[in-house]
Amino acid sequence: MSKDPIEFEPDPVIEFYKKDIDRTLIRENLRLTVEQRFEQLMRLQRFAEEMRRAGKDASRTE
Repeated sequence: MSKDPIEFEPDPVIEFYKKDIDRTLIRENLRLTVEQRFEQLMRLQRFAEEMRRAGKDASRTE
């Protein structure tokens, strides 16, 4: 029984989209611990909620 890795032909659709992905951000996030990633996600969620709230406040004053 052979343990050689299976090789696949590159998918042209995946290859097309890969050029638009910033892999440095992926690598940076993978260096974080799971806890650090959750903390980062929570900060992002708080920021998004703050932006939503500010947008609602701004639309009320117009």
